[in-house]
Amino acid sequence: MNIVVDYTNAILWNYVLLYGLLAVGVFFTFRLGFIQFRYFGQCFSVLLKSRHEDRNGISPFQALCTSLASRVGTGNIAGVAVALTLGGPGAIFWMWMVALVGMATAYAESALAQLYKVEDDEGQFRGGPAFYMAAGLKSPLLGHIFAIALIFAFGVVFSAVQSNSIADAMYSAFDMPEIVTGAVLVVAAGLVIFGGLRKIAHFAEVVVPFMAIAYVVIAFGILAVNFEQVPGVLWSIVAHAFGLEEAVGGVTGGVMAALLNGVRRGLYSNEAGMGSAPNVAASAVPDPHHPASQGFVQALGVFIDTIVICTATALIILLSGIYDPTTGVTGISLTQSAAEAHVGDFGVYFIAVAILFFAFTSIVANYSYAENAMIYLEHGWKGGLTVLRILSLAMVFWGSLQTVDTVFNAADAAMAVMATINLIAIVLLAPKVSLITKDYIKQLKEGKEPLFDVAEHPELSEGVDATIWSKERGEEAQKRY
Repeated sequence: MNIVVDYTNAILWNYVLLYGLLAVGVFFTFRLGFIQFRYFGQCFSVLLKSRHEDRNGISPFQALCTSLASRVGTGNIAGVAVALTLGGPGAIFWMWMVALVGMATAYAESALAQLYKVEDDEGQFRGGPAFYMAAGLKSPLLGHIFAIALIFAFGVVFSAVQSNSIADAMYSAFDMPEIVTGAVLVVAAGLVIFGGLRKIAHFAEVVVPFMAIAYVVIAFGILAVNFEQVPGVLWSIVAHAFGLEEAVGGVTGGVMAALLNGVRRGLYSNEAGMGSAPNVAASAVPDPHHPASQGFVQALGVFIDTIVICTATALIILLSGIYDPTTGVTGISLTQSAAEAHVGDFGVYFIAVAILFFAFTSIVANYSYAENAMIYLEHGWKGGLTVLRILSLAMVFWGSLQTVDTVFNAADAAMAVMATINLIAIVLLAPKVSLITKDYIKQLKEGKEPLFDVAEHPELSEGVDATIWSKERGEEAQKRY
């Protein structure tokens, strides 16, 4: 079994996804006219006016916070350190590049999730890759395969991975026994996830801004103290990316090591193209009433994850004076040591608490993705969500006590399968994304608040719920908010 999993990971991650995710990002960047750069301001304008929720869905702000809760995890602290150890400072440059083109991919998949969303039995908006594969591509089989892979990776195994990181951090910083950490995590996570999507969204909109702002403030404080060194560090990142400076000590492979490790860690961190964030993007009440609006919001999520938070971690490490790949210190230990070099023992405790917040929010946000996929699969079976919740919490406890390398490899394989299927789906549906985008931009240029009426777009109507995307519903929403 391990041989099959390892082979699947080697093929999909080292070849298909490494180049496929980048290629799709570049494809949508050109196809949509560099939308993430030309209309970057829309990411903020849509978000700032969109704080409401209603009986049908969560607010776009809550959707952004929930997707950030998943994106911003141990990869932003440990993953960046690994990228620096294996790829040198140049790896950070390629993480930036992956994020900038990935914003277009995130826009495309989230816009599609909005277009093909449905209402569940309780009137709550639901959608995501499984839904647009079934309705847009007319392939329920692909939707089922995707949903199963997502549930296994995000709903089950990654819960164990995140709880394992929390338990390690709590033990190293506070000598807290792993079994105690596991028990506390189960209770805390259970209180959130048994409340369903809305409880998760309310939790995320409070905790995620707090944790992200606190982390960035500490990083900016370190930058302020070391401001004279910042230009040199930024130049080092760019120079190493193109081989203009000699590779650091233990880093072998030079430019290619920087490229490969930066791309891998960048893709893993921001999740653009993975098909995860669209599950919560579809649950948002769009404002303006247009599928493209939530695409802009989720593109911003990629920017915050990598350009802001991953860069903060990289600068903490590179400005510390202790960065040396030959020592073998990497991951969370390297980030903690770097923070300690800047602010003493407080740095160790701060990184441990950051891991606690980042990883815990990832647990509950990842569950929300799995919940969405389970609703797609249930077909009238009402016990699915209960089973999923119990299994997810059991894995939280198990992960706090065990090493999870083998299961983590299996989760990587599942995530690679879902990402591969999702990339194929969004490329095949690219003409729909282009039409949605052109309609939104056209209305913007006419000075209108974009409003989408599928009746005016017969080429987009097949598989789309006309009651959700009607002119009357859009006008009603504009009056209400």
